Amino acid sequence: MATFSKVQLSGGTTGKNIKVAATATPGTLVHTASTTPIDEIWLWAVNTDTADRTLTIEFGGVASPDDTIILTIPFKTGLVLVIPGLTLTNSLVVRAFASVTNVVDVNGFVNRIT
Repeated sequence: MATFSKVQLSGGTTGKNIKVAATATPGTLVHTASTTPIDEIWLWAVNTDTADRTLTIEFGGVASPDDTIILTIPFKTGLVLVIPGLTLTNSLVVRAFASVTNVVDVNGFVNRIT
């Protein structure tokens, strides 16, 4: 039987938003997956700017288009779901970069499945 443990994103501190500072690859570190269990990753983004901004998630690598998820994050809309429970393992990394530095924040959690 599988066991689920809810854990914080490893790229953040104390569960607070992670400010996306990078504007190109490699992006700002969001999470490094566990070595052996499976990490089910849930991420939301918020745009604090006054215009829509592009967010690129590098999910497990940096190869485009295989590892990248590109979204437009509207301004003044609150949290936008960007990763809906996709899974990673083997210490693969999730990173993010945006079209403008320090205006998009990401937050979320991981369900660690053993």
